[in-house]
Amino acid sequence: MSELARVVSGGQRGQAAIEVVGMLPAMAVVGLVLLQLLAVGYASVLAGGAAEAGALALAAGADARAGAKEALPGWSQARARIAVSGGAVEVQLRPPSPLRALAERLEVSARAAVEAP
Repeated sequence: MSELARVVSGGQRGQAAIEVVGMLPAMAVVGLVLLQLLAVGYASVLAGGAAEAGALALAAGADARAGAKEALPGWSQARARIAVSGGAVEVQLRPPSPLRALAERLEVSARAAVEAP
């Protein structure tokens, strides 16, 4: 291999390393966005389950708010708002987020209702 080929080959390896380092911030942002989407989806499932549990408690003559709150895991209970109106239970839940500004703007809600027999 000639001297020129060795110099060019060594420079390309360094260029690839620089490109990978340059892409790290973009990859981190994409990873955070994906994690946030997963957190929103999980919070939506939790809100739906809690609303359903509250509606079932309401149908059984128990406290709907307590039923909905018990269906939520500990970390989400402080982030939840539960409203009972007639035969309907609505649960609004803020998913966890690494950015405070985003955490205050994101909210999922679910509603479940029961009819009187």
